[in-house]
Amino acid sequence: MAKNIYQIHISLMDFEPKIWRRVLVPSDVSLHDVHKIIQTAMGWENSHLHQFIASDNQIYSLPMEGVWADIPAKDSRKVKLADLLTKKNDPLIYEYDFGDGWRHLILLEKNVPHEQNFNHPVCIGGEMNCPPEDCGGIWGYEEMLEVLENPDDEEYEEYLEWLGEEFDPEYFDKDKVNYYLKKRDFGCIELR
Repeated sequence: MAKNIYQIHISLMDFEPKIWRRVLVPSDVSLHDVHKIIQTAMGWENSHLHQFIASDNQIYSLPMEGVWADIPAKDSRKVKLADLLTKKNDPLIYEYDFGDGWRHLILLEKNVPHEQNFNHPVCIGGEMNCPPEDCGGIWGYEEMLEVLENPDDEEYEEYLEWLGEEFDPEYFDKDKVNYYLKKRDFGCIELR
């Protein structure tokens, strides 16, 4: 039986304006690879732990150590996206960086028949830049954006130095995302 292609919508939860991506992925991709695809599509740097939470509250992640070892999770390398998303609008939560708590809603938008030349995930749309790593979650990002709108704020120069003057919260480059999605591990760097 030919595998299908899923069109999924990934959006950062609890933030407006919506930061989102629309991606085509093979339906039989592992959740661990979905993690890598999200990292690249959203613009994260894969420097923190992550987990998926299914609609039945089952957690999927890589085996964790230390304080996180007690989380009752199933191995995300052994579960396919199609095991959890089977019909239109089926949801899945992806959480990245347990400290900042970046939660993403993944929705299955449609199931597309297999195409012969479909070799890797493809981003077909999106809006807004991903928040920078370690900025303090939604609250910290909102505060950062307020400071960046006011050059007279005492923290303005500090944020510019940290971010670089080229940070634009509205920037999104689909072509750049697709360039990296073609690379090994979907352009996602491995955790150190």
